[in-house]
Parts: sequence; structure tokens; C-alpha cells
Amino acid sequence: MSTALARLNPETLPDVGKSGYSQISIADTSRLAFISGQVAWKREGGAVPGTLSEQTTIVINNLNAALSALNATPRHIAQMRIYMTDLETDRMESVMAQVIAFLDGAQPSLTGIGVAALAAPELEIEIEMTVQMPH
Repeated sequence: MSTALARLNPETLPDVGKSGYSQISIADTSRLAFISGQVAWKREGGAVPGTLSEQTTIVINNLNAALSALNATPRHIAQMRIYMTDLETDRMESVMAQVIAFLDGAQPSLTGIGVAALAAPELEIEIEMTVQMPH
């Protein structure tokens, strides 16, 4: 069986490929890793930055660290979920610019979810991933 993720954007659904993600990702389920939601907490500790952009940078650094631990790349991400407080268009566009750069052309299935709060009051963003581990 192939280890490549299959990406589908059926003509019967909106074309989201231009937005940097896919409607459907098909993975070989024998080797899936579920990455817990990453927030703007650094391994060495320290204060959470006060801006969404700075928090997103730390979250993406954490996502990269998780992928590295699996010897995986963004191309192995089957699905991402982005949780944000105060989900507004301009805030989501700011986050998506960083996410699209992180994905580097990979187009996993993606869901954006507005939430009232995250694990700590100062947190504004959390991203989790499902990854097909490379063989």
C-alpha cells in the first residue's frame, strides 16, 4: 500500500485548494499519529506572548517539533484543527498566512473552530494534527 496521502477536492464541493487545504485526505490508517493541540507554551517555559501573531509562531514551532519527532513533514499531515478565541476574519487571515507558509504546499484537511476559551486565559490559538507516519 502506498504511504502517500491522497487529497481530494471533488467538483461537488467548494474548491478549497486555492485556499491551501483539501476537502478530503485519505490516509493509510495503520500508522496514524494524533498530535495534541499545541499552544504558545515553550518547552523552557516563559510568558505567553500577547499577540496572536507571536502565539501562532510558537504554535507552529511546536508543530514542527512534533513532526520532527515523528520524522515527518507537513506532507504527512492528514488533518489539522485550528481553535481560536475571538474568531474574526482578519485574525483568521493572519493565522492562515503563517499556517500556509508552514504547510509549504501540503494541503491537509483543515477545520477552523471559534472557541470561548482555551487551556489558559492568555491563550488565543491552539492547533492539533493527525499525521500519517512515514514508513
